[in-house]
Amino acid sequence: MDDLTDLTDLAAERHHLATARAELRRMRERTLSLDAQSADPVNAEILARALFYRARALEDDPSTSLFFGRVDTDGSAPGSPGPERLYIGRRHIGDASGEPVVIDWRADVATVFYRATRTTPMGVVLRRRFGVDRGEITAYEDEHLVDPAEEDARSRILAEEIERPRVGPMRDIVATIQPEQDELVRADATTTVCVQGAPGTGKTAVGLHRAAWLLHAHRDRLARSGVLVVGPNRAFLDHIGSVLPTLGEIRVGHTTVDALVGAWPVRAVDDVAAAILKGDARMAEVLRRAVWSHVGRPTEALVVPRGASRWRVPAYAVTEILQELETRGVRYDAARQMLPHRLAHAVLLQMERSGGSPDDRIQDSVASSAPVKRYAASLWPALDARQVLFELYADPAVLAAASDGLLEPSEQSILRWHKPPRTKGAARWTAADLVLLDEVGDLLSRTPSLGHVILDEAQDLSPMQLRAVGRRFSTGAATVLGDLAQGTTPWATSSWEESLTHLGKPDAHVEILDRGFRVPSSVIEFAARLLPHMAPGLGVPVSVRDDPGRLRILPADGATLWDTTAETVARLVAEPGSVGVIVADASVPALSAALSRKGIGHGILGADHGDVEHQVDVVPASVAKGLEFDEVVVVEPSAIADAEPDERTGLRRLYVVLTRAVSGLTVLHARPLPAALT
Repeated sequence: MDDLTDLTDLAAERHHLATARAELRRMRERTLSLDAQSADPVNAEILARALFYRARALEDDPSTSLFFGRVDTDGSAPGSPGPERLYIGRRHIGDASGEPVVIDWRADVATVFYRATRTTPMGVVLRRRFGVDRGEITAYEDEHLVDPAEEDARSRILAEEIERPRVGPMRDIVATIQPEQDELVRADATTTVCVQGAPGTGKTAVGLHRAAWLLHAHRDRLARSGVLVVGPNRAFLDHIGSVLPTLGEIRVGHTTVDALVGAWPVRAVDDVAAAILKGDARMAEVLRRAVWSHVGRPTEALVVPRGASRWRVPAYAVTEILQELETRGVRYDAARQMLPHRLAHAVLLQMERSGGSPDDRIQDSVASSAPVKRYAASLWPALDARQVLFELYADPAVLAAASDGLLEPSEQSILRWHKPPRTKGAARWTAADLVLLDEVGDLLSRTPSLGHVILDEAQDLSPMQLRAVGRRFSTGAATVLGDLAQGTTPWATSSWEESLTHLGKPDAHVEILDRGFRVPSSVIEFAARLLPHMAPGLGVPVSVRDDPGRLRILPADGATLWDTTAETVARLVAEPGSVGVIVADASVPALSAALSRKGIGHGILGADHGDVEHQVDVVPASVAKGLEFDEVVVVEPSAIADAEPDERTGLRRLYVVLTRAVSGLTVLHARPLPAALT
């Protein structure tokens, strides 16, 4: 691998960057000059919006380079037009004649930059990576893939980019995507992919870059059907929120599972036993029975007066109609709307047998007549989700009938309201109730499907939560991301096969990422001591970084623990990079006060918000998942573990907390460390 020495070449690359910036500016000015004119106001508005998004995507960021790599090919690859020189960047840039100046990293021809090797060069003669400082190219590094005299070596520029300190939200990894990551990013759009990724393997980044690639490769379809990112909490979404915009994709939604199903406010909290039961997959069948139990059985015939005649449909015939609608596989409301037409059709058959010649207008008239509408409503009443769940919790007989053979009496007692509220409007719903209400809503009327969903930290979702997410891509596909070892809810899954079944995609492809690029070896080896105790059988992740990072385990005096923490943070902020101080949730006020006494400015992350502007963030352990910081200080690990409802969940929470560091981890403790760590 060549060193960074040729100043003539460096000047040429800087000139190409200046050319690319000029062409990007020309493209944006051209877009801004276009006038969204149309005789149709709706079309004019759509065109104006498209031009706005196009102009946003063409904005230049002077703090970074427009390209990060280059490949020179010999034209031997299938379909190649001949030898080429391709500059790879975050977006496509062309000159006035249409010739590419920079190739979008998502284009098919850019694949060779990520996947070419000495054993499989894919037509690549040279791969060049660029070092960039404040938007200016400062260095480059070459690999000659077909030169037998050149030995394999780790890329210094690649390592520096991965380990570069940062303050603020998560950044894209287009310059550092590894071959195994690239294969997942470009997986077939119709395939649901599940990524089991250890800490630091870049699984979240893979999911976000997959969203960007999908929108590039299948824009027409996915722009209509939609792409959604679902994360564990608002702090996580704030952390990742800038990645897709930097890749030119600003129309991707971000939400949490709670917000996804949050049609009504959460006004109560379940205990652990109730939350586990409400998330159990058996509840899907309980709710299905509760909904369809509202369909009645006729005891009287339908009588329809029409002119001088009275047409009669016997009860047994109506029963057959009801049974046919119940077995059609349609939603409750759709079948309810069909019922008057089915009844009217039965009346028309009698008219025909009597020698009449009724047509569709007659059938519509009969279906909309008052006697038919009243009769149909008495057998198939309109429902809403809150009414169904209210009756299930409030009426022991309704709950017993819907749960027969599914839930034990003791489980029914957990669900039942022993002092029911007066009305469904007065009910105090919990977060788990909202998931059940979403299930009922889908039983009544089908939930619209998106084109693709990126689901992160999926291991923490209950079966009913997974069903709620799965409904959102029932006709599409998903990228499912998580780590079984980081499951920190009492209902966390132990099997991706089980989770994918609940999502409705049992045939999804499962891929394992176990090479850690972000977490240094000293940190991951320390945290991995917990694995045999809380995730036996799961492989230990391997850090592939040359720098082992920094690990400090420091005992402290309990009386001065917070002041010692503040002093430790004060030393860390003298160096560039972000600092995350992670504590048990109950200790956040004490830690924040200690940092303030020391004059250290800081943000406080919460489940409903993130703070990406501070160098120092106080992080409750419950919202640390998915975040990363250059330096992490973990205070009192035993308190973090003890805050969870059981030992396994506590150790898993601690594993998550200990693996948030990119460069260094400091553990401060006044109490003894958990035995699993020692």
